[in-house]
Amino acid sequence: MQSGHPATYLFAARALRDFGDGFVAILLPVYLLTLGFSPLQVGIIATVSLLGSALLTIAVGFLGARYDLRWLLLAGASLMTATGVAVSLVHDYLLLLVIAFAGTINPSAGSVSVFVPLEHAALAREVTDAERTRMFARYSLIGAFAGAAGALAAALPDLTSTIGLGRLTAIKLMFVLYAFLGIAGGHLYARIPMRMVGSEAANAVALGPSRAIVLRLAALFSLDAFAGGFVVQSLLALWLFERFNLSLAQAGVFFFWSGVLSAFSFPVAAWLSRHIGLINTMVFTHIPSSIALLLAAFAPNLPLALALLLIRAALSQMDVPTRSSYVMAVVTEAERAAAASFTSVPRSLAAAASPALAGALFAASYRSWPLVICATLKIAYDLLLLLQFRQLKPPEER
Repeated sequence: MQSGHPATYLFAARALRDFGDGFVAILLPVYLLTLGFSPLQVGIIATVSLLGSALLTIAVGFLGARYDLRWLLLAGASLMTATGVAVSLVHDYLLLLVIAFAGTINPSAGSVSVFVPLEHAALAREVTDAERTRMFARYSLIGAFAGAAGALAAALPDLTSTIGLGRLTAIKLMFVLYAFLGIAGGHLYARIPMRMVGSEAANAVALGPSRAIVLRLAALFSLDAFAGGFVVQSLLALWLFERFNLSLAQAGVFFFWSGVLSAFSFPVAAWLSRHIGLINTMVFTHIPSSIALLLAAFAPNLPLALALLLIRAALSQMDVPTRSSYVMAVVTEAERAAAASFTSVPRSLAAAASPALAGALFAASYRSWPLVICATLKIAYDLLLLLQFRQLKPPEER
């Protein structure tokens, strides 16, 4: 792809954002515990963060059809910068709750973000139906590699002791780095061509002929996200810290390889979808990953738990590019920003409820229950998705 193609800038911005999310998701619970907060309070911060993302994404759904996507992405990058600065300066729990709600801190280190529907709509308008799944796989691949590198960077605060820098100060500097990544991402978004919004689009209803499809998908995606919220990356890191006394450096290495495996799964998902279809790819890779998570919950030792979690990582994200491509394929072009938003919002809202529940289970010493609940609900979601949507094909499969 030529360097000046708008998709190139979207890929690069996604890489910067996911690099930041990669280390923030691991450092956030460590930072909050270092400040003296409990696991329950960590879970509440994660819930509030995801709830705030949901409300921002609702706003994006209404604005995406009426305003230039570039300006909305620039506003998101500015919010990311402000969030990093604020978290590095604030110690008060109530203020941290406000920052988590209004900012872009992402405890899941995944695609639950106000940026996602905007980037999806911008990317889909730049490619053909035949290219769409491959381009979304590349978009996810780049993000996963960047997230893996970010996870590895989470070990930096433990390494700075050799130069006399305290751990808390080093973690704060990582949040400052997160703010600078927001600035760099903004420069990339600024290079995306502006698309003038006509009067017809400006007065458009967010969802039209595809409303019923989007609402059904949103309901199913919300079940998947509610399940995933029990094991967002921050809470999975917390489980490994408390169950097996994993060090920060070890956690960084584990999440790095977890991200690498996820990254390699994306082009495989694109290839597989061309042979068995998008829905089948989503379902028949997701169910084995949930079984691996369920087994990890009962693993008697750290090596076995990590092995099972790595198997899960190699399979669990194969539905990400296929899901994004499927949503963009079964709605009209004018509805894409709204469809991406309204399928993301229930995901964010549902995912916002479960981290606090997981935190409560941690506090009550039921540390493995979040993993069990997550795996069971995800299997139910996959079966329902297959039953309801196996007959609704995207254009390239008809």
